[in-house]
Amino acid sequence: MPFEILPGSYCGEAPGPGLVWDSWNYDPALLVVLLILTIFLRHKSSGLAAVAVLFVTFVSPLCALAAGLFSARVVHHVLLVAVAAPLLAAALPRRRKFGPMPLHFLVSTTILWLWHVPSAYDLALRDVAVYWIMQVSLLGSATLFWRAVLANGDAVGGVLWSLAGLIQMGLLGAILTLAPVVLYESHQQAPLLWGLMPIEDQQLGGLIMWVPAMLPYLAVVALLSRRAWNSAGAASA
Repeated sequence: MPFEILPGSYCGEAPGPGLVWDSWNYDPALLVVLLILTIFLRHKSSGLAAVAVLFVTFVSPLCALAAGLFSARVVHHVLLVAVAAPLLAAALPRRRKFGPMPLHFLVSTTILWLWHVPSAYDLALRDVAVYWIMQVSLLGSATLFWRAVLANGDAVGGVLWSLAGLIQMGLLGAILTLAPVVLYESHQQAPLLWGLMPIEDQQLGGLIMWVPAMLPYLAVVALLSRRAWNSAGAASA
């Protein structure tokens, strides 16, 4: 039987290993939103890819799994802020300027860190309204950050701020990995269903945020570096 975590969680019960593939989320309102996004972004491959990532994040069993395992929740958040957000940003209409990158970096970083404060994090898993405030604020602020990085026209600045994003993500992951105690009430029991001690689940989540989460940032750095190289080549030709 699945283990019921805190009441009110949007994704419901945290499934055990034998039930995880039965834990799809078919919330009609969510599916309508994803359909509207698909229609709106249908002419942009990056937009459709972003919708696919959101489908994995909120519809697939990852949604329910993230209600129980902190490591799955980290995957959920990384998909939101480091994969779906830059894909959405790339799909938006191009503008040369989209606000100062330092401001967008500060806002998105602050929101990410604040939602990992234990009291705020656990509240989001107890209350559906707070849960969606968490999701929308994480995705929205990250999309604005990536939009500023990609559309600002300053490839070198974009590289530097992408690296700043990588560093802050890695720092948060390191803190979570090295924390000596379990920080989140939401994940005190469900990891046991998967043969993990809660502290091991937290450490695994921190490692995911510390290392694999850096890969999307490095991909953007590579893209912007290539753009800067091509621009320099065209200018010197």
